[in-house]
Amino acid sequence: MGQLEQSADEEIAAFIASAAKQPLLDAAFELWRWRYRLDSIEGRPTAEEVRINRTLTPEQISAKCRRDRDHAHEGPMFLYLKRAHPQASDDAVRQAIIIAVKFEDATFKHFDWNGDFWDCVVRAVAQAARQYPDFLKTTYRDARNNVAYYMK
Repeated sequence: MGQLEQSADEEIAAFIASAAKQPLLDAAFELWRWRYRLDSIEGRPTAEEVRINRTLTPEQISAKCRRDRDHAHEGPMFLYLKRAHPQASDDAVRQAIIIAVKFEDATFKHFDWNGDFWDCVVRAVAQAARQYPDFLKTTYRDARNNVAYYMK
């Protein structure tokens, strides 16, 4: 194994180890937040997928993104979370991923930039937290940072 591959494996292992320290649901959200970095480390999307994606219309891109989110529990995210929580049943792992994705969707849905930016972020996550009350406080903090990053 080359140094680059070993480094990638170690980086993925660090994400898995961090998620393993958290309850299943919070680990699912943590790994979901890092999905783009994990995909990049694993070589996704491939050059061919990038070429194809560049030919898609905005509507097709939106549909593809929605499909990826709707089926996140069937892809690499399942394997990452199962590695972090090997004792969890497959159904529990899948359900945690589904809830984490829906929670993130809710944070963005509730975001309304009407006033101070940070206040809007806090309000959006608080509204989503009422729908999804089973996360740790640190996960809600991470969700606020996630919303702030993507809505800036």
